[in-house]
Amino acid sequence: MKNSDLVGFADPNAVSDDGEDDEIANIKKKVSKKSGGFQSMALSFPVLKGVLKRGYKIPTPIQRKTIPLLLEGRDVVAMARTGSGKTACFLIPLFEKLKVRQAKTGARGLILSPTRELALQTLKFIKELGKFTGLKAAVILGGDSMDNQFSAIHGNPDIIVATPGRFLHICVEMDLQLKNIEYIVFDEADRLFEMGFGEQIQEIVNRLPESRQTLLFSATLPKVLVDFAKAGLSDPVLVRLDVESKIPEGLTLSFITCRPEEKLAVLLSLLKKIIKPESQTIVFAETMHHVEYIHQILDKAGISNTFIYSNLDPSARKINAAKFQIGKVKVLIVTDVAARGIDIPHLDCVINFNFPAKSKLFIHRVGRCARAGRAGTAYNIVSTDEYPYLLDLHLFLGRPLTIVPTAGTAENMESAVGKLPQAMIEEELTELINWHNTSTDLINMQKVSNNAYQQYIRSRPGASAESVKRIKELRINEAGILPQYADIPHAAADIIARMKNYRPQGTIFEIGTKTNSTDYKVMKVKRTFHKENIHNFHKKMEERKTDKINTASELSQKVDLPSSNAEEINAAFSTVVVPKKRSSDSLYKISKKKKRLTKRDEEYYIPYSAPDKHTEEGLAVNTFATEADKAQMDLTADNEEARHLQTQLKKWDRKKKKMVTVERDPKAKKIRTESGVWIPATYKTNRYNVWKEKSKIDENNSEDDSEEEPSQIKNLRTTANTHWARHNQKLKDKVKIRNELKRPEQVLKARQLLEKKRQKSGRRKGQKNRKKH
Repeated sequence: MKNSDLVGFADPNAVSDDGEDDEIANIKKKVSKKSGGFQSMALSFPVLKGVLKRGYKIPTPIQRKTIPLLLEGRDVVAMARTGSGKTACFLIPLFEKLKVRQAKTGARGLILSPTRELALQTLKFIKELGKFTGLKAAVILGGDSMDNQFSAIHGNPDIIVATPGRFLHICVEMDLQLKNIEYIVFDEADRLFEMGFGEQIQEIVNRLPESRQTLLFSATLPKVLVDFAKAGLSDPVLVRLDVESKIPEGLTLSFITCRPEEKLAVLLSLLKKIIKPESQTIVFAETMHHVEYIHQILDKAGISNTFIYSNLDPSARKINAAKFQIGKVKVLIVTDVAARGIDIPHLDCVINFNFPAKSKLFIHRVGRCARAGRAGTAYNIVSTDEYPYLLDLHLFLGRPLTIVPTAGTAENMESAVGKLPQAMIEEELTELINWHNTSTDLINMQKVSNNAYQQYIRSRPGASAESVKRIKELRINEAGILPQYADIPHAAADIIARMKNYRPQGTIFEIGTKTNSTDYKVMKVKRTFHKENIHNFHKKMEERKTDKINTASELSQKVDLPSSNAEEINAAFSTVVVPKKRSSDSLYKISKKKKRLTKRDEEYYIPYSAPDKHTEEGLAVNTFATEADKAQMDLTADNEEARHLQTQLKKWDRKKKKMVTVERDPKAKKIRTESGVWIPATYKTNRYNVWKEKSKIDENNSEDDSEEEPSQIKNLRTTANTHWARHNQKLKDKVKIRNELKRPEQVLKARQLLEKKRQKSGRRKGQKNRKKH
């Protein structure tokens, strides 16, 4: 049976141009509603045709859950990672809602993106998926010509894709009301707020009609986003697909312990000897300084790599991301903040250079690989100060923390905590020391990274107290070599482990000194005096170890005993002591006191909330508030400036009943809009009026004129004031209908041109006559 015969597996490329419409229509008729394809979603013909032509066959889980809700007109908050098909999630319902082009209505769909790259990527998808709908889209980005953007808005596009800052600037300049917007999408919503677009978004939302449909797509759910969703969305539905399976099935976890100074050596060992050279790998570091330092080290090692962090220039970020996506380089070094919005569908490996402090952040990182049925590996380099977070993660995932024994085992232990062979690390460590000795830049960068790490530790949330206590008993430092990386026999590994754990009996007063020196003699006498105590201490430590092993085996063999009932207890014991219960008299006295204090008439008093409010909240299932509380997560900043913004001076707000950030002179260089939001004063200039005068555009008739233009003129339309624009304008004048009434300026210009031609021809005739004579 071929793939083309299966429902939802139709190959759009195999169909000829003449019969493709009929074939799609037949598929739509034949398919049943219970099938998992796009055909079962009752999409209109032009939308379905665009979807199938794009090559989509079966919707992804997020699409299957979200699209039906959006087609019903519900407001949705969807938690979706990059590469999960979220763009199609909001575009397909958008096309269904708008149906066909309406030139005179204006923009009806608005998509806000945090970055230029994401906005352009969305515009590309709109052109591909909405190919047969005839809908017109425009993109409004910061850094582009505002004149071109004024022209784009005058063209009355159906869909606007924009970055919030520039779009609000255009709205204020042109005094756009956005009353016709039916559908608004906040793509990477958490990042929009992280980048400081909060006030711009609030002002844009205030300009939108209340009857709009609102969508928020986000990879994480910080508290600020939950508050915004509660205020700006009506009865939103939270769609989360990472609750049941926290980590992808095809993902292998590997936890590698080492000393802090060996981290770079472990990273180089992984990239050189363990990870295949053709594999695409992403390395997560905590700060932008670590990213730059690792980049320099990998360049020295001859490993092709690129990097991205939040402070990097937008064009450089775009170039570096493109290098990694097309496979020109195989290693990308990023921070958590910078990794947002990068589409990497076929990632093979993830390396956590710094172990994340939050378990949800770990899932966010490692969830980028092993997607769509692919296999992947997450390597986690863990040093001493990160052990409690490792234990927290295992408790969060509900997995046992298995530590590789010192001697090592032949069997492959899944998700075990262990080490790399010391010989492998020492080789890279020697090379690193040589590079640092010969390069001043590396030494300076190392100092900067160490200082940045100290700052990061201050802002890092602490691990649970129980994990900090338990980690001391687990002795992770004594973990053996991970079996999958062991390239030395067990006997040799055992000797190396013994050497590592060996503690010399001599103290600093005895080592390297002569036997006849005073220090040596004093310590020798002291040691012989305390010999018995030392021996007893070591004996106790050995006994503790054996006790732990015995208790563990006893616990595993323990049998559950049947519990006793109340009758058996009363028969065995004459008196039973139980906690005292409050008497009804005392309760009556308390209630009487409360009644005296309240001065309201219970008969006529109307409370702010329903009497059964708490019962209803307790019995409610999958409400947005409860689901959002579980999903909240804030990312740590990757530079000092952003970290300072997160930890600004705060004060207690009596109305909100919480700590709020104190802004220093919030109204400086700002203007107040009609809706009461303060926005930067630079948003209100006279550029639009200047452009209108320069372009000689009558805003009322601009759309009518464009609709009446012939198709040849439409193809020649350009907005920029360039050589090609002037050239196309001349061609437009030739194409125009000859019997059209001309304006006085055109008549005057035509007469002037004719006069010039006559003068030229007169001169030429005069020159010819002279030559003849």
